[in-house]
Amino acid sequence: MKLIFAGTPDFAASALAALIAAGHEIVLVLTQPDRPAGRGMKLTASPVKQLAEQHGLPVYQPEKLRSPEQQAPLVAIDADVMIVAAYGLILPQAVLDLPRLGCLNIHASLLPRWRGAAPIQRAIAAGDLETGITIMQMDAGLDTGDMLSIHRTTITTDDTAQTLHDKLAAQGAAAIVAALADLPALQATRQKQPAEGVTYAEKLKKEEAQIDWRLPATEIDRTIRAFNPFPSAQTLLDGTPLKIWTARTTAGTGEAGTVLACGKDGIVVACGAGALSIAELQKAGAKRVDAAAFLAGNPLAVGSRLG
Repeated sequence: MKLIFAGTPDFAASALAALIAAGHEIVLVLTQPDRPAGRGMKLTASPVKQLAEQHGLPVYQPEKLRSPEQQAPLVAIDADVMIVAAYGLILPQAVLDLPRLGCLNIHASLLPRWRGAAPIQRAIAAGDLETGITIMQMDAGLDTGDMLSIHRTTITTDDTAQTLHDKLAAQGAAAIVAALADLPALQATRQKQPAEGVTYAEKLKKEEAQIDWRLPATEIDRTIRAFNPFPSAQTLLDGTPLKIWTARTTAGTGEAGTVLACGKDGIVVACGAGALSIAELQKAGAKRVDAAAFLAGNPLAVGSRLG
């Protein structure tokens, strides 16, 4: 098919790579403008732009797609379908109406649960047992379009936002290739999203990353995994920020935030219910290390307080 592809991060790049491998004619790639990144805040192309340029595909990076002038490059193409994956811009109805068969979205949740910007992280934080990919026929609403296909995957107790992202990126790439191969049949049997069970996955806020040790250990564990790798769960040690990368629930009682035990296998901290054994952490300005390496350079006494 003659495709326009719109996407920005690694999640979208996986889908673009699969569409290229499947032999589709990708006539234009839309992605966010280059943004400052890294310590030097150097302007950096998105993963989608980098992949597109490797394959010699034309790239278009508008700040918005609201005006006729901004939409003109898309109008000229007369595409069959537009594929959208974590693009980052809201598409007006005029753009949705341009491709002959409409616009398809690769969404990383089982709609209507977790519409919005951060479905992977919100699913982990909420304790969902499964998530997946929904291939959706886009409309002007926020992830409200009809569902063409649904692909489920289990969320394990070890999944972080990164590991679940990687699983869903691969699943989404395969799902969109399969959807295009059977598009007329899928569009003929499309399903409206249920009115019940709608939830919204709001963008992550840095203040959410602050650990409240008064919460149950199971809930804090989910927060740590949901915020790994970004923005990473944090607490305070003697007033200094401390990132918590990996931990596991364990037995233990005490005042919330109190260190109950220190050893090479972990730093055990009391929570509102149960305890957490911190296995990997990072002090401000230092490297990410395991508990044993951290304790070697930062002696921590039982009875110390975090938070």
